[in-house]
Amino acid sequence: MEHQKDKKIIENYVESYNNFDVKGMIKDLDENVVFENITNGKVDLRLNGKDMFEQQAEAAKQYFRTRNQKIESWRFDEFSTIIDIHYSAVVATDLPNGLKSGDTLELRGKSEFAIEAGKIKSIRDYNSK
Repeated sequence: MEHQKDKKIIENYVESYNNFDVKGMIKDLDENVVFENITNGKVDLRLNGKDMFEQQAEAAKQYFRTRNQKIESWRFDEFSTIIDIHYSAVVATDLPNGLKSGDTLELRGKSEFAIEAGKIKSIRDYNSK
């Protein structure tokens, strides 16, 4: 039963992300949420708190024409829920990493969510370049 509630919260977050709906993304975040983006084993972005997360999410919308996280599998343990994702996006503007406007970005990764009392306490996105 608890997994079903967590699954619904995560599905809402991913759907909101895909639709550039920041208000929907933050709806179930804890005020003190911690977000980390981890690339090749190193944290390259860490956000502390719902307000900081919202600011980053709003700023990130300008970089993509479209973006889509597709959940490919689910894993549940005592402390977290992990989803494997296939990510694709069309870049809206030239980026410092060499991607140009109109380029397609595709990668696979995973996201780990810690949820307590119906609120997302932490999100860790893992990917490799």
